[in-house]
Amino acid sequence: VQLQASGGGLVQAGDSLRLSCVASGLTFRLYNMAWFRQAPGLEREFVAGITRSGTRKDYKDSVKGRFTISRDNAKTTVYLQMNSLKPEDTADYFCAAQYRTLNRAPNDYDYWGQGTLVTVSS
Repeated sequence: VQLQASGGGLVQAGDSLRLSCVASGLTFRLYNMAWFRQAPGLEREFVAGITRSGTRKDYKDSVKGRFTISRDNAKTTVYLQMNSLKPEDTADYFCAAQYRTLNRAPNDYDYWGQGTLVTVSS
């Protein structure tokens, strides 16, 4: 199984970025997908999640209204559209997949991609 994340970069506060995560080696439509992030010295935290069919989404409070998670099962890809970025959004962003019930616990995720770094300057 491989989850390949991309789309990170250096942007200014208020800018937008779109992260992508392409999955291979698993039946993508059967997995709930999520984005987590980890800033230096801090624990990995849940950012956004989406159910298998895309009908339910969950967001960390601080990104609600700014970030949108979506998926394209035909392309085995999950996206994170990030608008109105803030310096506190700076982190490594990871995509993850899990087979059970969508939730925010990192330990419940079966597969992880490598991080893509997002840096937001003020």
